[in-house]
Amino acid sequence: MVSPLTPRQLFEKLVSFPTVSRDGNLDLIDWVEEYLTGFGIHCARVWNPVRSKASLYAHAGPWAPGGVMLSGHTDVVPVDGQDWSSDPWELTERNGRLYGRGACDMKGFDALALWALVEARTRDVARPLQLALSYDEELGCLAAPALIAAMARADLPRAAAVIVGEPSMLQVVTGHKGNIGFEIRLKGHEVHSSMQHKGVSAVMEAGRLIQWANDVNDLNRARPPAGDDGLFDPPWTTVHVGEIAGGTAQNITAADCRMGLDYRCVPSDSLEACRAALMAEVARVEAGMQAIRPETGITVDETFSVPALTPEPDGAAEALARRLTGDNATHVVSYATEAGQFQEGGFSTVVCGPGDIAQAHQPDEYITLDQFRQGEAFMARLLDHLKE
Repeated sequence: MVSPLTPRQLFEKLVSFPTVSRDGNLDLIDWVEEYLTGFGIHCARVWNPVRSKASLYAHAGPWAPGGVMLSGHTDVVPVDGQDWSSDPWELTERNGRLYGRGACDMKGFDALALWALVEARTRDVARPLQLALSYDEELGCLAAPALIAAMARADLPRAAAVIVGEPSMLQVVTGHKGNIGFEIRLKGHEVHSSMQHKGVSAVMEAGRLIQWANDVNDLNRARPPAGDDGLFDPPWTTVHVGEIAGGTAQNITAADCRMGLDYRCVPSDSLEACRAALMAEVARVEAGMQAIRPETGITVDETFSVPALTPEPDGAAEALARRLTGDNATHVVSYATEAGQFQEGGFSTVVCGPGDIAQAHQPDEYITLDQFRQGEAFMARLLDHLKE
């Protein structure tokens, strides 16, 4: 039988795997599965279509419903172009902080969850502890729906509560915005720019969509918040364009352009309404393009859709997390997580994990030693709860 590792040792091991979303996570999954099965913990993989990445779920304790599931993701964002003071793939302690890519988001929580799972196996808990590790969360929470569906098909005993361990400073987060993203491709018609009225510039037409996004943001900002919208920062739905590329030369109207656009929606704005508004504007711009050159056009591909997490009256997950943390305040966040997907799958769900989201994705990403230790104490209290 393998010897159990400490939370710090598990943390060091997880950070050592460079699981950038574009590169895959199988080395980490291989190691985690081997480690857990060494303690007799049931594990199963959920592969992506080309078997280059995998999610993993695990179950420790009695094969019965009513336990707790800990949810984390294994992928991290790139370190390209960032100025790091130490190796991002080696957990490094300095001045009361633990540095490394994913230290905050969210391998610290993942390490604590692995530790708790092994402890649950050896402490003979009365109710099970489960773990759900996903991939491609950083690309739009792409893997969680398949993971949730696979656990249902496998008849895994259903957890009474899911705790998604995104960094919240161990505050109990009961709501987050919905998030939906698109890749937009515009096909223009090339002419010399001195005769641009006879052509269609895909880049300049993309500019109309960007200006529309700016106008929507201005209108949303000016609108008084409705209901729970006022809890968010900012308390309105935002539209964002983060990437754009197109054209071949300055003196040619661009034949093509590609851009990414996403919404972060407050509760009063549904993802469906946001999608419909974008498609209506796309149709308007496309009609203007085709009035000049009928062969031009715009295609829109939805790249991700993440439902909002909404507060649950008398929710089991919220009650448990508040009991474990002592936090009775109201917290919501503007970023999206897999919590909305677990909730959509019928689970009572909250977000609660160690670390500060402000450190996520940064060069010299870190979690404080104090937060990591508080996370360990949180897991110890959870184990005590599962013995009751």
